[in-house]
Amino acid sequence: MPKGKQRGARARTRKTRPSPKRKASKRTAGRGGATQPVSLDAIIEFLNSTPLFKDLDAAERGDVARVIEMQRLQDAEAVFNEGDDGDAWYVVFDGRAQVLKRMDGSGAAGSKATQIAVLDSGACFGEMAILDGLARSASVVAIGPLTVLRLRRERFAALLDQGSLGAYKLIAAMARTLSQRQRHLTQKLSAAMGAGAGRRDSVREYHVSE
Repeated sequence: MPKGKQRGARARTRKTRPSPKRKASKRTAGRGGATQPVSLDAIIEFLNSTPLFKDLDAAERGDVARVIEMQRLQDAEAVFNEGDDGDAWYVVFDGRAQVLKRMDGSGAAGSKATQIAVLDSGACFGEMAILDGLARSASVVAIGPLTVLRLRRERFAALLDQGSLGAYKLIAAMARTLSQRQRHLTQKLSAAMGAGAGRRDSVREYHVSE
């Protein structure tokens, strides 16, 4: 081929060569972002930093993480309501939630609820449902976007039936946590006996675990 035609062919080749593809930008939405998937490894890493799971080794945390579900909620949406069946327990993965209790004792939908606690990332709640399965004695409601990890009672029971050491360690950790809360409540009730003004605030803390 003549040199002139060769140079023309090379020029055409250069003109039609596709430009390099740009690298896709990574989305940096938080854990609660609706479009941001969360990997199993990320959940296991998070559990590693949660006090209730501190006694579990990596394999045991993995066993539990595989049966955990993720639930995303919007502001003012209820994780569960007072009176609901106690069918699961939860860990706050991202965001904040408030615990609301109807202090008149009626549990009626129209009665006014009072905030008794605020739960931040890493907080566990509803763990008494794992032990007794009774109805919820308080409501938990999202404060802004909220992501929680949910472990259903029947799935946890299956882990126990399989002889999961991690599940038994969690039962022991729950018992210690509930014992500590009970001791704290007893101390506050004792202090409130001579100071009636603080009695109601002390009693409210009793229901956070349910």
